[in-house]
Amino acid sequence: MLATEILMDEHRVIERVIASLEQGAQRLSQDQAVPMEFFLKTAEFIKGFADGCHHKKEEQVLFPILVENGVPREGGPVGGMLADHEEGRRLTREMRTAAERVQQGDVSAIPLVVKNALGYAALLRQHIMKENHILFPLADQVVPLAQQGHIAERFEHIEHEETGAGVHEKYLGMAEELERAMATQ
Repeated sequence: MLATEILMDEHRVIERVIASLEQGAQRLSQDQAVPMEFFLKTAEFIKGFADGCHHKKEEQVLFPILVENGVPREGGPVGGMLADHEEGRRLTREMRTAAERVQQGDVSAIPLVVKNALGYAALLRQHIMKENHILFPLADQVVPLAQQGHIAERFEHIEHEETGAGVHEKYLGMAEELERAMATQ
């Protein structure tokens, strides 16, 4: 399997969580009860899976290989993706902080939960579209086939050695749990 196919499979999991996050934020914005634990668990998923595993594979493996193969780091798609990753981290932190404030009784933070949740979802939808339709096809063109197996091996190392055995599966289960939380509301 090509490295880009592995990343696109992970995108589908992230998109499922984004859809649930959008549902939760929209319900919250309509004064429907949504437990703050939902937003905190979503932030945990984002930090652990989207950022801790998926973005780590891109930032530590794929992007440097793209640069090695002539794709500029600055002013091109790699720099744009890195900027998106940083913005996603900021939005996730802000969502988590606001949800914690609401849990502590500060209902004035509810609009911040909604704003940052929807901001993250919109950012990631655009980000995934750019990667799937621009960056990954470019990667498939510029990265020699001989390097593809090496990339996949390094992805496996990140997934199983650096993040820990069973962690990937934990986050897949968490994605299902977040979907169920919004399906039953």
